[in-house]
Amino acid sequence: MNWDQIKGNWKQLKGKAQKEWGKLTDDDFRMIEGEQTQLIGRVQERYGYTREQAEKAVADWHDRNQ
Repeated sequence: MNWDQIKGNWKQLKGKAQKEWGKLTDDDFRMIEGEQTQLIGRVQERYGYTREQAEKAVADWHDRNQ
């Protein structure tokens, strides 16, 4: 599944993302709206990850949810 598909199916995938990143708020998820860069930025901010760590975490989540 590519990011265009994730964006299109965000309402369904949001639950999986919420389970993965419990520190993200409902407002965070509304702002993300399936955008990869937004998700990376929010994960980086909430978890104190480096950009690379956040990118890897999001990529791993993406790979598991294809």
